[in-house]
Amino acid sequence: MLRLINPGESRPSRMPQGLVSGGGVSMEFERLNALFDAIYEGPMEATPWQTALRLLQQTFGAMHVTMILRPPSSQSAGFMLNTDSAAADATESYQNHFFALDPFVGLPEDQVITPEELVGTGRWTSSALYREYLRPMNVEHLVGADLRTQEGIECRFRVSRSADAPPFSANDKALCRALLPHLKRAVRLHAQIDTLECERQLYAGTVNRMLLGTVSFAHNGDIIEINPEARRILNEKDGMRVQGRTICLDRNDEGRELQRIVRKVCSGAPVDPGLIEAMSVTRPSGRMNLGVVVKPAPVSSWPHDSSQRPVAVMFLRDPECSGKASEEAIRRLFGLTRMEAALAQCLADGLTVEEAAEKLNVKRTTARTYLRFIFCKTGVTRQTKLVRTLLNSVVALS
Repeated sequence: MLRLINPGESRPSRMPQGLVSGGGVSMEFERLNALFDAIYEGPMEATPWQTALRLLQQTFGAMHVTMILRPPSSQSAGFMLNTDSAAADATESYQNHFFALDPFVGLPEDQVITPEELVGTGRWTSSALYREYLRPMNVEHLVGADLRTQEGIECRFRVSRSADAPPFSANDKALCRALLPHLKRAVRLHAQIDTLECERQLYAGTVNRMLLGTVSFAHNGDIIEINPEARRILNEKDGMRVQGRTICLDRNDEGRELQRIVRKVCSGAPVDPGLIEAMSVTRPSGRMNLGVVVKPAPVSSWPHDSSQRPVAVMFLRDPECSGKASEEAIRRLFGLTRMEAALAQCLADGLTVEEAAEKLNVKRTTARTYLRFIFCKTGVTRQTKLVRTLLNSVVALS
């Protein structure tokens, strides 16, 4: 007899019978293996677990299979995944109204249970959720489980059948129990991936706001990714540009030097921490040279070799492109008035006091009076130090 070991179990449990009617042990194993594959691949799908939910729907002969990753509340609509896109209206109804009337919540942890077992048949069939929500959709039978991870993540798993289908059997519930540990692990993986993606977007957004261009390279020197600021610089084709999957420079000597630096960093050869691989790139337009630094990407502890994993990152800086500081951020950070903040912003953008006065449509003497107020509030006494204070503050991140 084929046996299945659940994560966390020290002994094998018997394979739930009746997974596939008339398919034999090999077909039973293939179907169950496909379910496990889909569950663990689920966190990486564009819409998480859509493949797994469809397979579960087929396996259980269900109308709907639902995962509630964030329960609805009066402040939030929650996050629900469903097998049926046509059930969008029903999902919205539940999120906006019926979640507050649902007695089928707070299930014993990691147990597969029906509403009748939880609250009793009479109370369930007389509930508003059953009479006004499920019954009009022809949903008669329901089984579910609540998963809670050690990190505090909660997932509600629900499977429903129509009135024409049989109730959930002991074998159906046994299969659910066999799947729960795998669903829990997959939910934890999804949470970790989601956290990493949030951090990636946060840091990428910070780099973009600081107007720092980045280009990542694979081990063979091919470009993997270009951020918006680097793409802006490269699209100008003023000294450097993208050609195919490589960076090309207008000057041959500078091009050879950049290729040498990128090859060296991509080779994985030991790099002296005190040695910076940097160079400047001449711009034919006559504008100030671009600054370039190439550094190794952080090394993963996992010894895999992926062509899509960055091994080197090139940082680009355009010295003539200053970030547009947030006037509101300057005002709040240094306690300035709106006119003082506007003047400070002009100075940070490289204007003189006279140019700023003209732009703000005030007299030069008035602008200089505002400048004295700014000096007093920021604790500096020179205009150059004021500009340096603004540029080095968190205003650049606003």
